This record gives sequence, structure tokens and C-alpha cells, in this order.
Amino acid sequence: MFSKEANFTRTLRVVIPLGVVALALTACSGSSDGGSGGSGNVAAVIKGLDNPFFQAMEDGIKDTADEDGVDVTVQAAADIGDTTGQADKLTTLSGQDFSCFVVNPISGSNLVQALSQVSSAGKSIVNIDNPIDADAAETANIDIATYIGTDNGAAGGKAGDFVAEQVGSGEVAIIGGVAGDVTSAARIDGFKEAIDGKLDVIQETAADWKRELALTAATDIIAANPDVKAFFAANDDMGLGIVKAIENAGLTGSIVVVSVDGNKDALQSVADGGLTATVAQYPYAVGTLGLQACEVLNDGGTVPDNIESPTALVTSEQAADAIAKFPQPFEEFDNPLTELLSK
Repeated sequence: MFSKEANFTRTLRVVIPLGVVALALTACSGSSDGGSGGSGNVAAVIKGLDNPFFQAMEDGIKDTADEDGVDVTVQAAADIGDTTGQADKLTTLSGQDFSCFVVNPISGSNLVQALSQVSSAGKSIVNIDNPIDADAAETANIDIATYIGTDNGAAGGKAGDFVAEQVGSGEVAIIGGVAGDVTSAARIDGFKEAIDGKLDVIQETAADWKRELALTAATDIIAANPDVKAFFAANDDMGLGIVKAIENAGLTGSIVVVSVDGNKDALQSVADGGLTATVAQYPYAVGTLGLQACEVLNDGGTVPDNIESPTALVTSEQAADAIAKFPQPFEEFDNPLTELLSK
């Protein structure tokens, strides 16, 4: 729980861990999965809770709302492919009296129609994690107050720099998320840029963000390319599928595997010598920042157009510390909303 001293630090403009401005995981009596709404209430629509990344994001939203006394309703898609179901949930909420909406769309366009209703009603929109397509938003006259998320190109670049350092030269394979997905593409592009001229990409394929599909894809890649030295996966679930494929081939420890997310099972895999590293992007922090942005907007304030959430490369050297502090950042983070919240 928060101490009085921790609460006090929210009013200061200093470099602090984001965890200082949000509760550690606790039951959330001030949050709900339903509710009647109200002039200061917040609604959040996120991706499927079948993925631990979005479970942590929900925790960040709810814990922060509980600490700050904000009434929040969180709805989630059934799974990563539930574009229609997620849009239906937002449409239902848009007709209720919420003043601010935090949205994490499955695709760049699946929530556009529902968000048009939200925006036309003069309600604030905070876009987190996966960006809404800018052209689609403009066409639908959607006013997005801020985008909060990882610099996915930079995250991929961190992975690429590390892989190049570990491998030196040779063949590498890439397994991305859903084909055409903006987030996956940015991570892959960042990775490729970092290894350009250093490593050879022998195959790039999509595994729809799913562990079992990545397991199959990596199994085939290893069989066809026995000299492959490293894999980059656009998320942890796929990275763990690759680790299993390597284990099945009897090659554990001989092929570098780096992924993106920093989920707890991935951090444990790094500690155990499965994944070589993960680029942690702190979904708990993204959720916290999304809720806090709504707090500022509900109080009549303004927020930056873009807020970058923190990332950090986690290797075996940092894994224990990252696990101990999970789901909060294990490195210090200058929260850009701290000063705005204190006004």
C-alpha cells in the first residue's frame, strides 16, 4: 500500500519510479467491471485478458483508480482477435455518462466507429498501447487527447542492439505478430535497423502473437536453417514458443532469443536461462498513465499529445530485480503527469 510519504512525492517534479504514483497490486474496491457512470467517471476498453500483458495493464488502471478515488469501469475483448466484440463493448459504454475513455484498440480501426460517438459527445479520449489509425480518426472527426505507449521502434532497436552484440555475425530469424499490425511492424523495423549490416535475416514470418504458432514456426525454421543463431519475437508469448522449439531440438543455450513485453513468465524464463532477454515495456505503467491522463482531463487540464511509457532491456543480470518489482518498473521513470496531477 501507499505510505503518506509516497503520496507526498506525487506533488514533486522529480525522477521517481512510476510505482510511487500507483499502488502495488491489491484488490480494487473503488473500481468495477460495471457501474452507472457519472460526470467524473472513466471507462476503459482494452485488449483480451487471455494475455498477461493486458492483465497487468488492467491492474495498473484499477489500482491507480482505487488509490486516487476514481470510479472506473474496465471492459476487455474476449481475446486478441475479438475486434467486433471489443467495438461492441465500447459502443455500449459510449451511451453511458462517462467523461473520459481509455482505449486500447485491437487494430488501428476497429474502434473508430464507436469512438466517433464518444468524440461527438464531447468526451475525452485517451489512446493507450496500440495507436488508432490517424487517417481513420481524422475522417471520423475523432479528437484524441493523447497517445500513451511504447516507442515500438526503439524497443525493437534495443533488442536488435543486444542480439548483434551477443551474436556478432550470422543468421537470425524474426517472428512477428498479426501480419500488417502497426505495433509488430514497428518493432520488427526497429530490430532490422539495429542489425543492418551485422546479421542476416534468413526468414521473417507472422505467428499472430500466439505461443503455439510461434512454436510451430520456430520448429520449421530451425529444421530448415541449422545455422540460425538468434530469433527476435515481437512479443513474449511468441518468444516463449520459440524457446520451447529450441528446447525440443536439444539446442537450449545455443540460440539467442529476445522478445518484447516483460511479462512475468518471460522474466522468469530469462532468469531460468530460456529467453536470453526481453524488452520490458511495463503494461502496468501504461494503464496507470492512461487513468492519470483521464484524471487531468476530467479536472479541466491538458495533457501532452504523446506520452512515451518506459522500456528496459532485461537480461539475466536484471531478471531477479525485475521479477521482485513486477508489475511496476524496476528502473526509475520520470512520470510526465506528476506535476499536472498536483495542480
